[in-house]
This record gives sequence, C-alpha cells and structure tokens, in this order.
Amino acid sequence: MLEVETPILSRAATVDPQIDSFVTSDGRWLQTSPEFAMKRLLAAGCGPIWQLARVFRVDEIGRHHNAEFSMLEWYRPGWDHRQLIAECDALLQALGAASAPCEQSSYRDAFLRYAGVDPLRDPLERLRAALPGSVATLALPDGDDSARRDFVLDVLMSHVVAPMLGRDGPQVLFDFPASQAALARIRHDDPPVAERFEIFWRGIELANGFHELTDAAEQQRRFEADQARRSAQGQVVPPHDAQLISAMAHGLPDCAGVAIGFDRLLMLLLGKPTVGEVIAFDDPRA
Repeated sequence: MLEVETPILSRAATVDPQIDSFVTSDGRWLQTSPEFAMKRLLAAGCGPIWQLARVFRVDEIGRHHNAEFSMLEWYRPGWDHRQLIAECDALLQALGAASAPCEQSSYRDAFLRYAGVDPLRDPLERLRAALPGSVATLALPDGDDSARRDFVLDVLMSHVVAPMLGRDGPQVLFDFPASQAALARIRHDDPPVAERFEIFWRGIELANGFHELTDAAEQQRRFEADQARRSAQGQVVPPHDAQLISAMAHGLPDCAGVAIGFDRLLMLLLGKPTVGEVIAFDDPRA
C-alpha cells in the first residue's frame, strides 16, 4: 500500500451539512478530510493508498474534539465495506483495542435495541417521541422532511444509542439509512440502506467507512442537494469539488475507504478522558 500526501488547502470544500470548513482570506479551504484528493489519485490508477493527514473542522472543540486533528485514512480498490470492516477489526486487535473480533450490529438493530424505534420505517413523530427529556423540545431545522428526520436520528444517536455502543470493546455499526449515505453507495433493499459503517468504542465514534460511490452524476446530485440543504439552514455554502466529479467521470474504481480519528484512537488506547491529553498543543494551548 502506497503512502500519499495531499493538499491541506483546496479551492473546494465538503458541503456536508454536518461539517463546517475553515476558509482562508484568499478564498481557499482547509481540508476536513483528504478523501476527495485521495479519490482523484485512485481515479488516476494509483492503487491502494493511505495517509496520516492533518485536518481541520470548525466548532470541533470538546472532550473528544479538537479543531485541528490527525486522521488516518486509506482506500482499497476492489474491496467492499465488509472486507474493509474485517481489516479495521484486524488493526484494532493488533493495537490491543480488542482481543476478539468486534461486535457488529446494523444501524436499525441498534436503534431498535437501545431507542425502541425503527429508524428506517417509523414516522417522524414516533422518532421524536423517543427523544429523552433533555432534548425532546429541540426545534427541528428548516428544510425538507428528510432533513428533519435525519436531525432527529442524529440526536437519538448521540444521546441514546451511541453511549451504549462499544462498552466491552470496539463495535461496528453498518447499513445506515440511505439519506445518510454521504459518499457511500446505496443498496436497494426494502427499505434501501447505505453501504456505510462506523466504529464506536466506549460510546465514542472512532471510524467512518464506505463502500464508495463511483457514479459521478449521482455524486454531483448529492453535492447539489447538500448545498441546497445548507442554504435552507442558513449555513455557509462552499463550492463543491468539481475536480472530484471530473475524476469520477473519468473512472473511479470500485473501492472501499475508511477514516479513523487518530487522536481519539490514542485517547482510547491510553485510557485518557479527553483528546487534549494526547495532543501536545490542543486548542486551548495552541
């Protein structure tokens, strides 16, 4: 596997409504992930690649967050998300995070078990009724029904489901709602699901991986939908990465990719309560 290095500054940025980017005075953007540039390398035929990158996200400050952090990201051409889950599992065992294969659960089964709702089929009001009292009165965002539904699912995940995951070792969650596919392919089950997975450990999200979308037209549509959602919610709307779309149109190979929060991984391996304890100069000291 080839180690690569991609630009930290770009003329485009992620348009994911859940992630905000730092912008420079000359209108360029600090990367929130090396994903787009790495996929351009994949489309150029580089084969399997990895990098340990510095990435930046606005408002990522807290016990488990830092605005500037390290991300371990890699891609395997010819693999799907299941094969990549197995490789992540082997890595975590090699690091001593687990002594046996990780527990695995579908997104749907985790919500049924810990929140008592079906995230793929239950109506929005049923999902809202499952919110704990501390967040039950949160106002729904502007936008379409899908945006409101995903907002409630995200709140249920962060306040109800995630704290229960990975208590005895890293745990894999797979088959996310199709509306949360991001850059993953959608499998047309009933209902459809995204071929996406996340790894949690002690209730903390550690990794996010995809069986990657390779359809340039569909990726363009998703970028534009995300930009419209950001606009409806009054967020900054960065330019999407047109060079990624061109690379995908040229031919992105079937592949799977994953990003692991490296500082979080160190924090959990060392049993530290905050990510700042494994960063020499975290945000308050930078």
